Amino acid sequence: MSYEVKCSKCNYQSESLIDFKCLNCGQPLSIKPLFDFKVEEVDTKRHGLWRYVKFFPYVERESIISLGEGWTPLIKFTEKTYFKLENLNPTGSFKDRGSTVLISTLRQKIREDGEYISEDSSGNAGASIAAYAARAGLKAKIYVPEGVSGPKFNQIKFYGAEVVKVSGSRDKAMEEAQKSEKGKVYVGHVLHPLFRDGLRTLAYELVEQFHWHTPERIYLPVSAGTLLLGVISGFKHLVESGIIDEMPKIVACQTRQVSPLYHAFKNIPYKPPEKITSIADALVNVNPPLLNIMVEDLRKADGDVVIVDENEVFEAFLELARKGFFVEPSSAVAYLAYKKQALNGELPKECKTVITITGSGLKTTITYHQ
Repeated sequence: MSYEVKCSKCNYQSESLIDFKCLNCGQPLSIKPLFDFKVEEVDTKRHGLWRYVKFFPYVERESIISLGEGWTPLIKFTEKTYFKLENLNPTGSFKDRGSTVLISTLRQKIREDGEYISEDSSGNAGASIAAYAARAGLKAKIYVPEGVSGPKFNQIKFYGAEVVKVSGSRDKAMEEAQKSEKGKVYVGHVLHPLFRDGLRTLAYELVEQFHWHTPERIYLPVSAGTLLLGVISGFKHLVESGIIDEMPKIVACQTRQVSPLYHAFKNIPYKPPEKITSIADALVNVNPPLLNIMVEDLRKADGDVVIVDENEVFEAFLELARKGFFVEPSSAVAYLAYKKQALNGELPKECKTVITITGSGLKTTITYHQ
């Protein structure tokens, strides 16, 4: 087999692509390619994520469900700084990378068995899964926290998914989504390894857009950690394949309120707030189930974590808008972290840097006041 599905803790190997947790110890599974990345195997006739179809051997080409995701613009912002515009994916966020791989892989089995998919999300992933389920002709039930933002909630509903609002914490939505029901197949984006595996394409794309070189530093907003883990996996694959010499410096970015990764990475105790008031409403996971894996993988990759203050996020959001980039406030967190490190002299002057713009400003509930 050209890939393996393995437990992140006990190394138990799973034979099923539908499983999202280890049958031996219950911990999350991960997928690893067991082949080299080869430049000549990129399908350059495709202008999207599926130009890398050869590197997803478990996906059958005739089963691909696509909305045109991937190959998002890489825009020069300053002489050495670039924006990767993931907000221009079909549903307005980077989550489409995971959704297309997940739904393409499982669609046939779910349809044949007459089942439906279940997902939990604070907004963007729910919208993305709902869109790809609609494209695939699958029934979807999306469990969302009660306080989910209006535009994302509307987006999920318009795609035709059934939406279940769950009172309580973000964790409660995950619990409800996983509850066993007849015909339900849980495909939660945080835990399902297929979703995370789709996100390694962002690393492939960046290196290809830099003409098979790597930027020195990449800023990523981080909540549940799927983007962080997927990007690390992609760069690791490229290093192991000899395409690039070393990993870029990956900088995970969080707000002071919601900063479990920062505190765990720096070995500082973390006490989450009783109520989250941050406008970065896509970064609300105070207890991410992949936290230990994030810390371990980020340390192995020699990455770092930066936190920013909530009261500065709006200014960064506004600054980007005034420069023509209308982004989710959560994306402004990465830009703010970049500015903070640049002002503190922590960013080498000749450092080629990428800031990942993860979501569209059209999803925000912030209203304009003159």
